[in-house]
Amino acid sequence: MLKIVFLGLMALGLPVAIAMAGASLIYLFWTQSSPPFVVIHRMVSGIDSFPLLAVPFFILAGNLMNNAGITNRIYNYALALVGWLKGGLGHVNVVGSVVFAGMSGTAIADAAGLGTIEIKAMKDHGYSSEFAVGVTAASATLGPIIPPSLPFVIYGMMANVSVGALFLAGILPGILLGAMMMITVAWFAHKNGWGSDIRFEWPRVIKALAETAVVAGWPVALWLLIVKAGLPAQPTVFAGIVVLFAADKLFKFQAVLPIMTPVLLIGGMTTGIFTPTEGAIAACLWAMVLGFAWYGTLTWKMFVKVCLDTVETTATVLFIVAAASIFGWMLTATGVTAAIAEWVLAFTREPWMFLLLANVLMLFVGCFLEPTAAITILVPILVPICQKLGIDLVHFGLVMVLNLMIGLLHPPMGMVLFVLARVAKLSVERTTMAILPWLIPLLGALAVITYFPALVLWLPRMFF
Repeated sequence: MLKIVFLGLMALGLPVAIAMAGASLIYLFWTQSSPPFVVIHRMVSGIDSFPLLAVPFFILAGNLMNNAGITNRIYNYALALVGWLKGGLGHVNVVGSVVFAGMSGTAIADAAGLGTIEIKAMKDHGYSSEFAVGVTAASATLGPIIPPSLPFVIYGMMANVSVGALFLAGILPGILLGAMMMITVAWFAHKNGWGSDIRFEWPRVIKALAETAVVAGWPVALWLLIVKAGLPAQPTVFAGIVVLFAADKLFKFQAVLPIMTPVLLIGGMTTGIFTPTEGAIAACLWAMVLGFAWYGTLTWKMFVKVCLDTVETTATVLFIVAAASIFGWMLTATGVTAAIAEWVLAFTREPWMFLLLANVLMLFVGCFLEPTAAITILVPILVPICQKLGIDLVHFGLVMVLNLMIGLLHPPMGMVLFVLARVAKLSVERTTMAILPWLIPLLGALAVITYFPALVLWLPRMFF
């Protein structure tokens, strides 16, 4: 009965969170198996979680970066690095999304922030609106794959998996996704005879490569000083940050400090300096230092607006999590999850077949549900089956999030689809058609990530 009531409420057009909480309440009233206040109790306890504190702070950090002029710096850095290739702005779009993914943690922030700049620039350089929207939509899916990631925080809490391990697991798949998208851009450029969008100039390319080398070399230098030379950790890290700011002032780097955000987060979590929740707070402080003090692009009026936007988004996410907590508990208590697990295991006990079926299910669900809601519904159903089949939950978490990110590109509920349709001033139908070719590299990468778990688990196993 619980499932029927939930599907009925969804069919009436109610938001998924209200449908989940409402179905649970109606079921309890009807069966009188537990007092109705259990709904409130389970919803409150569902969000009474320390790891969930990371949610508002990661949202705030992404909003701060989006409103502090950081997106322009990332775009200019990516333009200098790959804008001289054939189909240059398409490559810039992908590289910019890879970098911005390390700060925002959501596909929507990437599409609405950096995507606005990229689509306008591509249209100004003569690219069709459809191509500009397609590459922007596809690259926006990198936001939640490359750390930090809001969906990883939700999945980690629901599945009782280390958020730090999930963050590390997203690095190599994120690079793979970026590479496959750049190959697709190169194919379009070759097919249509496109040239580069800026001239190749050694000084500009060398500066961009130097900034990349600084971002890669800074954590390595600190590691050598702390581990090999035996210097104290905290003073060494503080001195390294001072040197970083001094170098930025001296050499006028375009995007070194913004790009350093994921480096600081991953480094802090893998070395045990802070938890993911504390890392989210550190990311907010980093964004505020850059916006207020260093670049001077953030005002107090903008900060208040960013905070209000963050409160609104956080309230939506946490309400979904709270409603999913009671709904998931009811599914377990009524034996639905056990019944589904038995049915699946009776059908197949082969992990590869289960992963194939799970991918189809998650792609379908992702077309209709917002990722947070989908994660909170699917985790109680699918994770127990993964545990029985011996599938690593870190690997499965990445597979789930990527499936749901692809779902963001589909009607009827794909939020990235609607955001980009509005930005590019295209109809939803034209935007959908523009995105279809980009499903090929996305689904190809999904297949690799699904059936080659070593790609996902190599980094987490080094540190966790």
